[in-house]
Amino acid sequence: MTVGNMESATLFDAGKKGRGLKAAKELVPGEVIFAEPSFSAVVFDNFATKVCHSCFRQQANLHRCAQCKFAHYCDRTCQTACWDEHKQECGAIRKMGNAPAENIRLAARVLWRIHKNAGIMSDSQLISVDQLEDHVADLSEEARTQLNADVQTFLQFWSHGRKKHDPEYISHIFGIIKCNGFTMSDQRAVRVGLFPNLCLVNHDCWPNCTVILNHGTQTALSSTLHSQRRIELRALEKIPEGAELTVSYVDFLSLSSDRQKKLREHFHFDCTCEHCAQHIKDDVMMASSDSKPSADKVKEVTAFSKECLEKIEAARLQGDFPEVVKICRECLEKQENVLADTHLYRLHVLSVAGEVLSFLQNFGEAAGYAEKMVEGYKRLYHPNNALLGMAIMRAGVTHWHAGKIEVGHGLICKAYGILMVTHGPNHAITRDLESMRTQTELELKMFLQDESAYHSMREAALKKKPLAPISAGGGNVKDVSRKK
Repeated sequence: MTVGNMESATLFDAGKKGRGLKAAKELVPGEVIFAEPSFSAVVFDNFATKVCHSCFRQQANLHRCAQCKFAHYCDRTCQTACWDEHKQECGAIRKMGNAPAENIRLAARVLWRIHKNAGIMSDSQLISVDQLEDHVADLSEEARTQLNADVQTFLQFWSHGRKKHDPEYISHIFGIIKCNGFTMSDQRAVRVGLFPNLCLVNHDCWPNCTVILNHGTQTALSSTLHSQRRIELRALEKIPEGAELTVSYVDFLSLSSDRQKKLREHFHFDCTCEHCAQHIKDDVMMASSDSKPSADKVKEVTAFSKECLEKIEAARLQGDFPEVVKICRECLEKQENVLADTHLYRLHVLSVAGEVLSFLQNFGEAAGYAEKMVEGYKRLYHPNNALLGMAIMRAGVTHWHAGKIEVGHGLICKAYGILMVTHGPNHAITRDLESMRTQTELELKMFLQDESAYHSMREAALKKKPLAPISAGGGNVKDVSRKK
């Protein structure tokens, strides 16, 4: 049958994978197959005071809910727009004395929404939320223990006088959230949400679709004109009519065995996609340099890289960025002519080095690392992968900040082409990128006309106002749902 008002997709029996969606017509790259508002969503605990609980934008000087003291909003407009979702939560937080963890808050919001809408928010929603699979029976003993503890905390949080539910049903709701909820990201991963129709799209490590968060407008003075928090399912490539629509629940940049392990542990299924079954690109992700180093040398540098990555993470957590840079330089020097630029450990170090050096405004060195990282990514990722597009964008901006305007403009144009497919022309990130593309094009014309005048202009601008560090922005959905 056709998916509600979504004429581009139909529901079908996908065999061992359960239900699935397939193309109801031929789809072209960048086409929006369907958009879906969140059934429920909450801000992660560590962003509770930094992000608006209505529009989920990061803002300075957020206004706190005067009653529960927990929820934060951009302004009165956002608070009014969110009140219908927050009012019962607000009372429960006041009664409990504090706000519970995000999974407890999301379970409560899901249950309040089920009570209000019987689990169906719109005619286009194919399945009631409480009919989604929970995989509680597949949980490990440790996970079951944690689930039971969460259920007890939930029961304390759940308001007295409202409809009571037995622990088994609450466990079912938690199982649904664990298997079907996913993290949404724009500038950072800041919230987890539930999107019922998206739960029907099956996984493939090399998918033909991508999911992005696109709020639309949240700037209207009247909260009634705000767009709903929503995702878009977009085609990454030409998809023939009748082909199954797929998304990736995990980042492709790991070995097939590691992806399979993560999918099995978190989503409770064995991935048998072509890339996993044939271990496609595993050899490239573990490749040694073209200089043909000995097996012992590769083993030694691989072990050294693993130790360095642990030290890098520890230094990052402590905020010791000079130490991070020092370890990255040592590691990259050791890896040179031993590990290929597509090796996962080398790519990880290149990514961190570029990001931290950009933050420290050492753009010249950061640009070199970013360029190598992008070349590695291009050999591994799908050509229209959103993470590849974002990496190319950051590399372009780094080169621009470093004064390498020709390379910077070229990378920004390349990123724009990818993000037009993955995010579309109206997404905030794409609009920002379009502004950067226009600016770098103007600067490139100036550079080609008079190189010395361009550099003089740039130096004068830098003296007046230092360049801002590059955001690690996103816009894609990190963990996609499982399963029906």
